[in-house]
Amino acid sequence: MTRLENHFSLNRILLLAIGLWPYEQSIFSRLQFILFSVILMSAIVFQLTVFLTARCTPDLILKVSPTVLLFCIFLIQYISLDFNIESVKELLNCLQDIRDELKDKNEIAITDEYGRNAKRCTAVLIMISMVGTCLFVVIHFWSDVLDVIFQINISRSHNLPIITEYFINQEKYYYLILMHLAIAVYIGIIVTLAVGTMLIAFYHNTCGVFRIASYRIKHSINSNMIQNSIKNEALMSERIICAVGIHRQAMKLTRSMVSKLQVMYCCLIPFGVATLSLNLFRLCLITSLKIDLMEMMPPIVSIFVIIVVMFIGNYLGQDLTDHCKDVFLNAYNIQWYMAPLPVQSLILFLLQRGATDFKVNIGGLYYPSLESFAMLVKISMSYFTVIYSTR
Repeated sequence: MTRLENHFSLNRILLLAIGLWPYEQSIFSRLQFILFSVILMSAIVFQLTVFLTARCTPDLILKVSPTVLLFCIFLIQYISLDFNIESVKELLNCLQDIRDELKDKNEIAITDEYGRNAKRCTAVLIMISMVGTCLFVVIHFWSDVLDVIFQINISRSHNLPIITEYFINQEKYYYLILMHLAIAVYIGIIVTLAVGTMLIAFYHNTCGVFRIASYRIKHSINSNMIQNSIKNEALMSERIICAVGIHRQAMKLTRSMVSKLQVMYCCLIPFGVATLSLNLFRLCLITSLKIDLMEMMPPIVSIFVIIVVMFIGNYLGQDLTDHCKDVFLNAYNIQWYMAPLPVQSLILFLLQRGATDFKVNIGGLYYPSLESFAMLVKISMSYFTVIYSTR
């Protein structure tokens, strides 16, 4: 196993769990993908069938829509990743090629550092998801557990956390229905983890490539070289060209990542905003009528997950922009004005390129950043306010 593969080891486990690790595609993986897709789609269908047996009212729409949109987000991520599985493989190969070209031990150390950081982020998110799902299960079955422990013989009516219609006796087949919904939720969580952590790993490693470009710029010119500027002119030019080359590779890799998954991003942004707004309204409605922990848990979890995903996605875009900006800051800070004229010309071209910020562009309309995260939350709150005012 190469160092890069070791950095993606946890991502590999998550993607294998949903049958989408690009280097191990088999008939079993295809069947796994089909089965999980059918489970997610069936969860959406059995929520929408409520409108066939119940009167379609604004209250019912507002109760069903948040969870339907959430499962749609799960399905969009899953299908998009499957559709772009060869692109994911290509991006991994590009990162490996960049890693193989590095000879300087300090540059290799930079890639290792960013790879370890990405792996730590993945591990932390997996642990948070495991603890969160376990707590949710314990809270949901707490009353049943107490009945068994204290041998209480009281029949309780079971309420599903999600409004569904299976056209069967839901009280009689409660645990079968709950098992189907739980499997669908767990598949969705694993899909979100697999897609999210894979993107985190990609972006972190790309930030590492930008940091290598900064390192090369920073060490392209030093005082010893300037004293012997004529003799070292070719060496300085070569180092700057190498720095510009790997900087171009990092920007190309970033644009390639975004372009391959652009459709998924464009779908997830409006779905995320709509889901957040509706869950905020649903939570507000529940708290205004009665305090029921079991009814409050689904919207609270959904709000938390969506906000975290929005923040991480926008933070990664901001981090990439900042790392790219660091390349030009290092170009400003070196003693370029004391270098030979041909070398100064090379650096001036680089500085001219840095006059405009490099930003991740999604659909020509959206630029992930901390400012954009605040904008999404603000838009979600605005829609929530509009829905609440027309209640």
